[in-house]
Amino acid sequence: MEVFSEYLAKIENKENRERVETVLGWVLEKFPNLQPRIAWNQPMFTDHGTFIIGFSVAKQHMAVAPECVVISRFSEDIKQAGYDHSSELFRIKWSSPVDYSLLEKIIEFNIEDKKQCTTFWRK
Repeated sequence: MEVFSEYLAKIENKENRERVETVLGWVLEKFPNLQPRIAWNQPMFTDHGTFIIGFSVAKQHMAVAPECVVISRFSEDIKQAGYDHSSELFRIKWSSPVDYSLLEKIIEFNIEDKKQCTTFWRK
């Protein structure tokens, strides 16, 4: 979690900061082979140099960005979890619970789907 400490320290709202820290810690624990990093001022996780998932914060929500292919594939699951989404990310309102099973499915999909990927983003 040390790689994220500076990012987390900048989240002013204590409850939001703790929630982001919990989610990032969960990813690290559940997927220990992923590499945590900060890029574009956001915490993210990569696998063999390719992007798997990223997170960011806004006033009303935490955004989860797994790439548009994944948003499209899991659109119904995202809606069923009570989250709204754009083509690039979905939003977990600070007042909503985190659907860890959905995060797990999304991360597992990206790891498997991108295991032969040699670029950071999908082409």
